[in-house]
Amino acid sequence: MSAFVKKFSILLTILLLMTGSVLVAQNKKELENKKAKLQKEIDFTNKQLKIVEKNKNATAEQLGALRKKIQLREALIGTINSEISVLGGEIASTGKEINNLEEQLQQLRNEYASMIRYAWKNRNVYQQLMFVFAANDFNQAYKRMKYLQQYGEYRRLQADQITNTQNLLNGKKTELEQRKEEKTSLRNTEQKQKSTLLKEKQDQDKLLKNLTDREKRLRKELADKQAAKQKLDRAIEKIIRKEIEAAKKKATAAGKKNVTNSNVFTLTPEAAKLSNSFSGNKGALPWPVEQGIITGTFGEHPHKEFKNIVIKNNGLDIQSAKGARARAIFEGTVSGIVSIPGAGKAVIIRHGDYLTVYSNMETVSVSSGDKVSTKQAIGTIGTSSEESRGEIHLEIWKNTSKLDPKVWLAKR
Repeated sequence: MSAFVKKFSILLTILLLMTGSVLVAQNKKELENKKAKLQKEIDFTNKQLKIVEKNKNATAEQLGALRKKIQLREALIGTINSEISVLGGEIASTGKEINNLEEQLQQLRNEYASMIRYAWKNRNVYQQLMFVFAANDFNQAYKRMKYLQQYGEYRRLQADQITNTQNLLNGKKTELEQRKEEKTSLRNTEQKQKSTLLKEKQDQDKLLKNLTDREKRLRKELADKQAAKQKLDRAIEKIIRKEIEAAKKKATAAGKKNVTNSNVFTLTPEAAKLSNSFSGNKGALPWPVEQGIITGTFGEHPHKEFKNIVIKNNGLDIQSAKGARARAIFEGTVSGIVSIPGAGKAVIIRHGDYLTVYSNMETVSVSSGDKVSTKQAIGTIGTSSEESRGEIHLEIWKNTSKLDPKVWLAKR
């Protein structure tokens, strides 16, 4: 094997090791970011639960928040397991790299030892001169002299390669020990998280028992909430009908043709632009509160505890801090403000042929006809049924059709 081939082989090995390390580092960084995000959500949920736990009576909302925390905790444990798996693979890979480097180092040392023995046998300067002068002609003598020079240089390169390989090997051994310590630390963290999860599940079972004991009162609460939502629907539909009729008259008076319920709010260039802009931001709209977690999703769902009860939700229920500010998720015009018993105050904002509805508001800081901008404060949110934490109900309508707000909001 020539000196060039050996040098290239070692350089290629180092390059592959560096490339593998970069890929593993990227994967670990993603897992660490995910773990930090989950921990942040757990911390926020813990904060809300501590407020709720001051109330001695168990509630469906409290159980939902606890279940959310358990889900987050399980996801966190899963992420830690993924990190442990990545570290396990990295440890195995580093072990193989160490074995390869040790084999290369032994081979380099054997070759270097052979060169030293050869050099010792031919250390006499007279013998080297005789080797040169014994050439058949000047050209051959020059080549023999260059050979002796190159041989000496190759010995120096071989020694450098041994030193470099030894340094790389030492670095990999240190890295291996660090990874083992990191894996042990993650194992300990995983065990702590599992212990916490077990306690949370025990708390959930206890809370569920208390909740079952109060089934009658909760059934009435659910029925009252559904009745309040129906009243809110009727109020929104009434406002929409009035707006449609007024817009139709205005459009007809302006000479517009083919005016329909579905196009009346996009007949003007400004309204069409606003509507298209709202639609174009699907999946990227800001949340109606700065910080919160979803506790109720869109659509019809069977109740988690009670059989034969279907919960119909026209939007999202978002839990946040008590007294948190509510904000518009997009620019538009306030269509109306209504007060619904059991649903608090509601603000309706039009964005072309789209509407956003913010209900369970405690205070409202805008008026009908006001122009609002994205993230502008429109009031403060009301409390949950236990009055220990804040909650806002968000709906998105397109004309008279209800849409799932979750697919419109930015992901967190």
